[in-house]
Amino acid sequence: MKFRNFKMVDYVVYGRGCFDQLDEIIAPRRRNDAPMIFLLDHYFRNDDALKARIPLRSNDLLIDADVDHEPKTTYIDELAQQIKEKHGSVSGVIGIGGGSTMDIAKAVSIMLTNPGKAQDYQGWDLVKQPAVYKVGVPTLSGTGAEVSRTTVLTGPTRKLGMNSDFTPFDQIILDPGLTKNAPANQRFYTGMDCFIHCIESLEGTYINEFSRSYGEKAQQLCEEVFLHKNEWDAESDAQLMMASYAGGMSIAYSQVGVAHAVSYGLGYLLGTKHGIGNCIVFNHLHEFYPRGVDTFRKMVEKNKIDIPQGITKGLSGAQFDTMIDVSLGMAPLWENALGEDWKTIMTRDRLRGLYEKL
Repeated sequence: MKFRNFKMVDYVVYGRGCFDQLDEIIAPRRRNDAPMIFLLDHYFRNDDALKARIPLRSNDLLIDADVDHEPKTTYIDELAQQIKEKHGSVSGVIGIGGGSTMDIAKAVSIMLTNPGKAQDYQGWDLVKQPAVYKVGVPTLSGTGAEVSRTTVLTGPTRKLGMNSDFTPFDQIILDPGLTKNAPANQRFYTGMDCFIHCIESLEGTYINEFSRSYGEKAQQLCEEVFLHKNEWDAESDAQLMMASYAGGMSIAYSQVGVAHAVSYGLGYLLGTKHGIGNCIVFNHLHEFYPRGVDTFRKMVEKNKIDIPQGITKGLSGAQFDTMIDVSLGMAPLWENALGEDWKTIMTRDRLRGLYEKL
């Protein structure tokens, strides 16, 4: 057996208020006149208080990252080209925001040092050159993007990540205070992304003690926050932030499963946001994850969340085929969920039937 040599994030700082150490942390990485590029989730475009805490120096560039839609390869190419034309060499890229913003930061940092287009690197271990220095600062907890070796992008023909050892952040800033004002619905959908990570990892064929130790803790924290607490507080912010980190670590050394494989098809065709898409799909996966789905439904009920229904109603056969093609292209996810014979288990007809339920 050959074991994976897992690339982790180099440095982690954690604590309420630690965002204010960002200037000190990145200072040694500044190179002469080469700027730092700050990509800020456009949710905060009118948040002057947060912007004032961003340590802009000399010719640094602050860009409002467009996350109205799932990140597209064309958008990554545009940003990278914009930065190259304006500044040439840069000292680093800092992504401040939710999972999409952090994915954008990772992808842009890769495209500043690698030739071609972002779509050329959708897959496993296709990136050949180290990215520029990059920092992730999550303002929403659950995606695990802060520790992931992938950056999920929608390309011309598929939705797939840049999965490589050059993708993980060099530094992450975990400040629970940055998540305190997250909208309740968005907080839930993203938190459930973490919960689903855990279920798919813990019940997958790739499971091992490394993944299990992180996954069990992350699941416990998610259930504490969304099932056993009666109100949201500062401790909840801290617990969910650590659940996101641990959940991301769990899947990093194993893999996700059916919910993610199916939701990628939704995201590609319909533009369904990742967290919501996972919730829509997971709600219909009782045959695969009975205990997890039962707990998920209890959390939905307790938190008074509406899970969208009927989003695939009226789609054409060709549109269903597109989603099926995208989903079945996620071979490692299906193998983790169903084993080596997954192709005989998840036929196109069976997957079509699952999509029709959504």
